[in-house]
Amino acid sequence: MFRTVPLLILLLVAAMKTAAASGPVRLPLPSAAEIAKLPPDGGEEFNRLVFEQSPYLLQHARNPVDWYPWGEEAFAKARAGNKPVFLSIGYTTCHWCHVMEHECFEDQEVAAAINAGFVAIKVDREERPDLDEVYMTVTQAMTGSGGWPMTVILSPDKKPFFAGTYFPKSDAPGRTGLLTILGVFQRLWTEQRDKLLSESDRVVAFLRERAVARGGELPGAKVLDQAYAHFLQTFDPANAGFGGAPKFPVPSNLSFLAGYHQRTGEAPAMDMVERTLTSMRLGGIYDQVGFGVHRYSTDRVWLVPHFEKMLYDQALFVLALTDAYQAGGNAFHAASAREVIEYVLRDLTAPEGGFYSAEDADSEGREGTFYLWTPKEILEVLGESEGAWFNRTFGIEAEGNFLEEARRVKTGENIPHLRQPIPAELRDRAEAARRKLFAHREKRVHPQKDDKILTDWNGLMMAALARASVVFGSDAYREAAGRAADFALTRLRREDGRLLKRHRGGQSGLTAHLEDHAFLVWGLIEVHQATFEPRYLQAALELTEIMEARFRDKDGGGYFMTADDSEELLVRTKSLYGGAIPSGNAVASLNLARLHRLTGRADLATRAGDLLKAFGQSIAEAPHAFPVVLQTVDFLTGPTREIVIAGESGDPAVQEMLAVARRGFRPHQVVHFRPAGPDPEIARLAPFTAGQDAVGGKATAYVCENFACKLPVHTAAELESLLRGSKPKP
Repeated sequence: MFRTVPLLILLLVAAMKTAAASGPVRLPLPSAAEIAKLPPDGGEEFNRLVFEQSPYLLQHARNPVDWYPWGEEAFAKARAGNKPVFLSIGYTTCHWCHVMEHECFEDQEVAAAINAGFVAIKVDREERPDLDEVYMTVTQAMTGSGGWPMTVILSPDKKPFFAGTYFPKSDAPGRTGLLTILGVFQRLWTEQRDKLLSESDRVVAFLRERAVARGGELPGAKVLDQAYAHFLQTFDPANAGFGGAPKFPVPSNLSFLAGYHQRTGEAPAMDMVERTLTSMRLGGIYDQVGFGVHRYSTDRVWLVPHFEKMLYDQALFVLALTDAYQAGGNAFHAASAREVIEYVLRDLTAPEGGFYSAEDADSEGREGTFYLWTPKEILEVLGESEGAWFNRTFGIEAEGNFLEEARRVKTGENIPHLRQPIPAELRDRAEAARRKLFAHREKRVHPQKDDKILTDWNGLMMAALARASVVFGSDAYREAAGRAADFALTRLRREDGRLLKRHRGGQSGLTAHLEDHAFLVWGLIEVHQATFEPRYLQAALELTEIMEARFRDKDGGGYFMTADDSEELLVRTKSLYGGAIPSGNAVASLNLARLHRLTGRADLATRAGDLLKAFGQSIAEAPHAFPVVLQTVDFLTGPTREIVIAGESGDPAVQEMLAVARRGFRPHQVVHFRPAGPDPEIARLAPFTAGQDAVGGKATAYVCENFACKLPVHTAAELESLLRGSKPKP
């Protein structure tokens, strides 16, 4: 620990050290909200995390634990002092991370034990997913499960020999206390160090063996049928979704099923999509008052969530909702998508155009407080008549429906939810009540907002906005997606074209990972399809080439999570499984397949196929675990279609044909607009469009399907007929 004089002096010292090493830099000042929380006279202790940008690390800057950020300084101290490393990994909006901080890391006795026997390191998993993946693999192997906060004890050379998740301060029924663990491993490090180091070597050997991907044949349509059969078997017919409690929304599963229905006509596939999205939208996992989806449901009926709101959940939910709306035409899903977007644009959008990461589950020291209601409070806000109607309609009970997880008791508080969609004749009434409750809720203490802007999650959100702009014809969504893309390409990319991981407080930094490249490329492809601006396609291709050069496993195929010049960890991981968020490899496979069709470049199709073959055995054994990969297989299996509309952008005939081309659910299709005139920019990126000009100066549509092109047509009606499969009129 070190004592703060004024905080600004420490910041200046840190800035001067950095400047001496690398030239002038901006001061790493905390945000205004963080500064407001600091004591005015500097009469309080801070640890080294006070110099970090991560809101999660800054949360722990006042702990009595002598935290270090991950880096050579910490490991050098461990080697010099011959101490093991106490590694804690979490994230800002994690409820149990808050609990463990309060119980353990703010406690003087625990801090003294950590500081005496260990070198303590804090990591934000959202900034360092590479570290998180390595040590989470260890935690899952040692304990049979994983989660955050993650607690790992390492040797000074970063090799783990103990791992777990949340620990209370002292021993409790069924759970060992952190003080006990610290005492045991401090003693073992002193008395039986050789055994611990031998165990750590064994763990590293396991990691390296686990990191080898299981290659196989290029998966075909068979895996689509196998995955569909799995989803049929695991679908919850009573409550929708898959499996029991807890229920995580995995929207990519639903996007796959919508595509499978489009391919096969299997009605149950679309029924699972419709019912799951509807149940989520009606349940407590959805914020009925302020919109947006919470992290996951603790029960199987979608009622009681963990209340944090993550940007990636909003993005993937919107993508699934737009797919479902296009595939099935249910306007309820369109309305839900618009609501989620309203929440993101209102609460998670930075002035510069990027998107913030998340909102916390906790406020006022307790999970869910911001979102809970008593019947009495609703009556006070809405009045007796409207309040009683709202309470009946939204499941507000006198004894409460919220079961506090820690005590497993009802608290008299409620999570608003619906049993069925609001009938059309009552929607205005429900919306008026919602607006009043929202205005009242805004006066409450808000959960903390994690205001860092992450490249990968921003890529997902811009993809969702761009897709929604096409589906709903929204200029506002398209402009928001374009602003986010421009922000990423200017503020999250270095001069040499390489990406950075995070932006916060006016500063961008940290090494980007595979997901940053793959997800941003996905976003750029969607923004290009929404705007037809060639520069977004150009940027997607440039980042794809950087990914190929820096991340590709040249021996085994596929892409590593880290670049070839990134920090060397115990193992260079390469994964296809992504869990709640798809993996970088999964998204890269679909990007490559779509870029192949957008550009005509055969090498991109080859890369997509090689990537799938690199994980072929894993896909064959459990195809349902890789829903985005299934979408890639679906796309590659075809039939795929390329549409080029040529002419003047302001020509009504061109706009009518673009509207026809974009109408309906067509996941196997890409669309180009080729402006009239010689040598348009798109012809350089997609050479096959070079000869597809406006014939006779008239708006012209070209359709190619399964590598065969049809005769050009000149009206929206002819194009619609062509896309239905019938011949156009001569």
